[in-house]
Amino acid sequence: MKVSNETKVGALTIIAITLIIVGFNFLKGKTIFKSGNFLYAKYSDTKGLIVSNPVFVNGFQVGTVFEIENKTADLSQIIVSIKLNNVYKIPTNSTATIQDNPLGINSISIVLGNAQTFLKSEDTIKTAPAASLLGDLMNTLSPLGEQTKQTISELQRVLTNINQVLNNNNKANLEVVLKNLSETALNLNKSMASIESMLQKQNGSIANTASNLSSFTKNLNDNNKKINNILSNLDTTSKQIKDADLTNTIKSIQVAVNELSNTLHLINNGNGAAAKLLNDSTVYQQLKSTIHSVNTLVDDVKVHPKRYINISVFGKKDKSTPLYKPIADTLN
Repeated sequence: MKVSNETKVGALTIIAITLIIVGFNFLKGKTIFKSGNFLYAKYSDTKGLIVSNPVFVNGFQVGTVFEIENKTADLSQIIVSIKLNNVYKIPTNSTATIQDNPLGINSISIVLGNAQTFLKSEDTIKTAPAASLLGDLMNTLSPLGEQTKQTISELQRVLTNINQVLNNNNKANLEVVLKNLSETALNLNKSMASIESMLQKQNGSIANTASNLSSFTKNLNDNNKKINNILSNLDTTSKQIKDADLTNTIKSIQVAVNELSNTLHLINNGNGAAAKLLNDSTVYQQLKSTIHSVNTLVDDVKVHPKRYINISVFGKKDKSTPLYKPIADTLN
């Protein structure tokens, strides 16, 4: 049977079109027959994900996006088919997130979980939204912006309070305070200079005090033997005082004081000769009169000795008038 040229051209055309479709799909990562290991992921937003976009696990490409389908009329759930290049042990609690790259192509990143069971072909993997770089930046800057606003508001409030505080009167008071602070700082510098001079190693007062203290301790060390002797003597003296019969001595002194007190009491009350001698004026007058008579007698003996002693054989007796009061010189 002879085949016409038209039939040959038509068959070649169909084969060429088929090869073109298969090659185009192959370049896009799709095959005509759906075979291999597939996982499915459900997203509400694919973020511009297209077929043949890579799928990574820990930065290693494990597959590609095979197909993107919409199962609902409101586009609330989009199913992405992931074709794996090989059989991998992916834990069942792993998650697949879409990585949005504004400078390149988007991709799916699978974050491995820690489950002991693994996903099988045709299983659905859990999904999680992944923030974009710009979204992360905005999320980071948003709290910072709020804090900046609060800081500016607080700063305005502080500046307002400062303007209210720093009026003309308060400015004058502040100048006085600053002047006092300057004087205080000057006095503090002088005090520091004085302290520094006191702390000088050779001429400072503290150094002199330390030298005197060292000299004092040296003298104590040199006279340690004498001090020990003095303490020993004090110990001996205190021991002798302790051993002495002070109780009986004190009792004897008390008895003597009591007797002296009784004697003084008798004298003060006028009993006895001593009391009468001290307190009776009559005894005093009689004693005074007796002394006066004795003085008169002595003076009379001096003036008229012949009246009392006559040793002349031929003399005569002195018959002059006797004295009746002492001579003035005798009294003096």
